[in-house]
Amino acid sequence: MSFDLSLFRTYGPQLIHGLELTVVIWILGSALGILLGFVLGLALSAGRRALTIPIRCYIEFFRGTPLLVQLFIAYYGGPAVGIALNAFTVGVLGLALYGAAYFAEIFRAGFSSIPPGQIDAARSFGIRRWARVRHILLPQILVLAVPPITNMLIILLKDTAILSIVTVPELTFEVTGMTIETFSFVEPFFILALVYWGLTEFTSYCGRMAELRLGSYLAH
Repeated sequence: MSFDLSLFRTYGPQLIHGLELTVVIWILGSALGILLGFVLGLALSAGRRALTIPIRCYIEFFRGTPLLVQLFIAYYGGPAVGIALNAFTVGVLGLALYGAAYFAEIFRAGFSSIPPGQIDAARSFGIRRWARVRHILLPQILVLAVPPITNMLIILLKDTAILSIVTVPELTFEVTGMTIETFSFVEPFFILALVYWGLTEFTSYCGRMAELRLGSYLAH
């Protein structure tokens, strides 16, 4: 079987647009997920029952159900209760809420790993809570959390392919449309695999660099 690269001259603009949308949704969804996960992880570490129970329910629901099912509920079920969201918004929020459940556990474990003596010493010097989080807890937590965060970012990146099911015109959606029109399957999906592999390797590299820099920062 010949590998027909001429297909990409015709469909190149569509694929590039799909790639751009994939990256945008991934970055936005991941950023929101990390932010929400940090807040939830911090709340869990506080140990207050009034906060812990609803947060635990949230985490267990989003970790215990497939992302595809969550997207279907949001996209097709939302209008039934008066919440009509476009495909792009559903994609971003879907990744954010799904990822936040995992990021929350990552940050919770990070907070739990800090020796209580450090917190007690900071309190004795009158350092406020958010100052303790920013200058004492966060730098140490990030060193421990960067590897699992990087791994979760890679998972979310690959999960963007699922968004094509709810008509988000990201890369997989455009590739699928290309195969339907040309009846060529090997070339489009081979290129799709290479693109995702390249993005995954780039994310892994950035994670390693971040881990080294944070480690160097703490060493000094």
